[in-house]
Amino acid sequence: MRMIRNSLSLAAVAGGLLLLTGCDRAAPAPEPIRPVRVATVAPEVYESRSSYTGEIRARYETNMAFRVGGKIVARYVEIGSEVKKGALLARLDVEDTRLVTQNARAQLSAAQANFNQAQTELNRYRKLFESRVISQAELDRRQNTYNTAEAQLDSARSQHRSAQNQMDYTELHADADGVITGISIETGQVVSAGQTVMKLARPEEKEVVFNVAENRLDELRSATAIAISLWAQPDKEYSGVVREIAPGADPATRTYAVKVAVQNPPAGMRLGMTSTVSIVRRSDASVVALPLSALYQQGAEPAVWIYTGPAGEGEGKVELRPVTVAAYIDKAVLIAAGLKDGEKVVTAGVHKLIPGQTVRLLPEVQTAAGKK
Repeated sequence: MRMIRNSLSLAAVAGGLLLLTGCDRAAPAPEPIRPVRVATVAPEVYESRSSYTGEIRARYETNMAFRVGGKIVARYVEIGSEVKKGALLARLDVEDTRLVTQNARAQLSAAQANFNQAQTELNRYRKLFESRVISQAELDRRQNTYNTAEAQLDSARSQHRSAQNQMDYTELHADADGVITGISIETGQVVSAGQTVMKLARPEEKEVVFNVAENRLDELRSATAIAISLWAQPDKEYSGVVREIAPGADPATRTYAVKVAVQNPPAGMRLGMTSTVSIVRRSDASVVALPLSALYQQGAEPAVWIYTGPAGEGEGKVELRPVTVAAYIDKAVLIAAGLKDGEKVVTAGVHKLIPGQTVRLLPEVQTAAGKK
């Protein structure tokens, strides 16, 4: 009997332990409430700016060169010299050109004399032919002699004019008002025809030249405005227009050269000044700017988590809301549709949430990137 009682006691103890174990599994510890940070929806026209450093240059810059070769005997300007149209910039030695001109003049005189003689002979032989003293064949020979002399005279005149032009080409003149921005010759140097000897910039139209990385080219194409400011006058801005984007990247820097024309440049904007170019982009309609961390992918569609609890620091639930993305800018995403003014969007830890989950609200901070 004692053995039976002991067995029953052990069974009762074992049953009690199993019951306690079952109770522990049935009542697990509650999960902690996840804290979240939110941003309040406030639709507005969004503006972003990207800044680049550039240099002021002339819209038109001409490579000046002599049209004939020769030895430089005089240079009348320096870098930075302001010149007027027609001003003498440099001069070549004219001795050889003078000899060519004299020879052309002598050939012209000889051709003129031959022509005069052929003309006189032709007139005389025409009278003789009318008097039936000479034959038609003899008159034709005199006519051919006259035609040859006339052609030789025309050729001599052309060569003389060309020689005179060559003499004029020994002087280099400015073809427009401007500033000398570069000189590559010195007195006594021998240059060839067409060799660049100096650069002339026309300052009436100015532009800013700067480099842009390939992943920023779309900013230029979608820019709504371009603002230009000088480092010497940072408080003043001038409008600009993209004039040219290089078709190929620089092989060393892998960037693209961009030229922006300055609209109505001030008199104090000098060539070579450093400037800041701001690429401004504005949304066409009111949008909501959120950090990229607020975006959640629901299948193939973008979505965000909406906090539905009370305002202030408290507890509430979250729900998933599909949205329409207008654009991605820097570290922000612009939402065009799907959100209402005043709603609170979770901006961090969105991939650890589930619909209907209870969360605890943290104080809001400014999260949208860019300038508004």
